[in-house]
Amino acid sequence: DCDYVINTAAETHVGNSIVQAKDFVSSNINGVYNILELIKNFKREGGKPTLIHFSTDEVYGDIDVGSHTENDLLKPSNPYSSTKAAADMLVCAWARTHAIPYVILRPTNNYGIYQYVEKLIPKTCKYLHLERKIPLHQNGTPKRCWLHAADTAGAVLKVIESDSLNKIYNISGNYEDSNLNVVKKIIKLYHQSDDYEKFLDLSYDRPGQDTRYSVDDSKLRGIKWDNEKHFDLELANIVDFYKNNFIW
Repeated sequence: DCDYVINTAAETHVGNSIVQAKDFVSSNINGVYNILELIKNFKREGGKPTLIHFSTDEVYGDIDVGSHTENDLLKPSNPYSSTKAAADMLVCAWARTHAIPYVILRPTNNYGIYQYVEKLIPKTCKYLHLERKIPLHQNGTPKRCWLHAADTAGAVLKVIESDSLNKIYNISGNYEDSNLNVVKKIIKLYHQSDDYEKFLDLSYDRPGQDTRYSVDDSKLRGIKWDNEKHFDLELANIVDFYKNNFIW
């Protein structure tokens, strides 16, 4: 018996999806289908639980200027984001056909301590510890918005408290920066050095790379959510943690 099913499960790394997309179809599409079928067949006197489904800002594709709203067309650019967009459409279709209550959340890049090592911040810390050069695609120029995991969790709680149903919310940490600048900040924190070049490998290119993601989360802020974490302060804490806790 439950009131909410919160689906955070996904294959998420774009590079992996380009090499082998099968697992992404299995987890991100078939996995969501299985959850929807379980909720569809869920029988209790109080009705079906609400599915809170985690999507991603990447379903919109990139945007040169401005920010995407929840009403914008989905234009995913890679196998990962396309499977996430497909999952969003399944959720909306099952909601209309089978009356499954839902909320879809589309956050920007999450970060925090214990994040999986494939992601940019922990990977950079790992490579610095191992004295390996940090690989960056497209010279590190792609821009991303960063959102702390604690603020993401706060958004989930705010959605539950507001009793929102059958809605989509963007979540942005409202800190935008290029991948190169984020890595430079980590190098500065890790080695107290401005000699960035010797730590970087800019020879990598990724097919279909998105240049910039940005979402407008004013709809979520309309139900009194706000981000509390500050990127530079949290980044310093994360780098300090990994310097003292090499866990890979």
